[in-house]
Amino acid sequence: MDPLIIGVFASGRGSNFEALLHHIEEDEIPAKIGAVISNNQQAGVLQTASENNVPAYYIERGQFETGSEFCDALEEIFDRHGINFIALAGYLRKIPTRVIRRYPNRILNIHPALLPDFGGKGMYGIRVHEAVLESGATVSGATIHIVDEEYDHGPIVLQHEVPVRPNDSPDILAARVLQVEHRIYAEAVQLFAENRVVVHGRTVQIISSETDE
Repeated sequence: MDPLIIGVFASGRGSNFEALLHHIEEDEIPAKIGAVISNNQQAGVLQTASENNVPAYYIERGQFETGSEFCDALEEIFDRHGINFIALAGYLRKIPTRVIRRYPNRILNIHPALLPDFGGKGMYGIRVHEAVLESGATVSGATIHIVDEEYDHGPIVLQHEVPVRPNDSPDILAARVLQVEHRIYAEAVQLFAENRVVVHGRTVQIISSETDE
């Protein structure tokens, strides 16, 4: 089994990238982050990556005349660093179909709610938590899912619930969910790194490890 070499896509400060990097550096996940890619030149994740000696790239679709040229540039980075897996960590752009087809069932995203609720186009960041509170839901959480060609649609790998409390604001709920995100994203990546994920259509099977028995 080839070791997992991850390309991380992020648009902001990249706290999930930092958490993932920490777990890898602590030898908790048998993987390596090969490169970080951002569509935002000012994204904190680029600086954090550089400070940790992870190659960091600013690449935005608008830099290229065609989508094909954009994908060419992405794939050049993938090839340069041996990327065989992609983790989205707050990336506010849709992944091109060509990239999805290059990495079938090998692209993960984290969503700050319990999909399929509160997902879809435009549902990201604080908007998700606002929608949860406006709905009157008493439970929210985080979802790790495989990326397909629709927003927040691919097979679910892991979910974890968090309570919605009566006095929550969107920011307070977001902070509670983020703590869970950091933990279960690392768990999901570890499952892939240990080759313990089998995808059957829209169903994910997790293979038990010896330590689970």
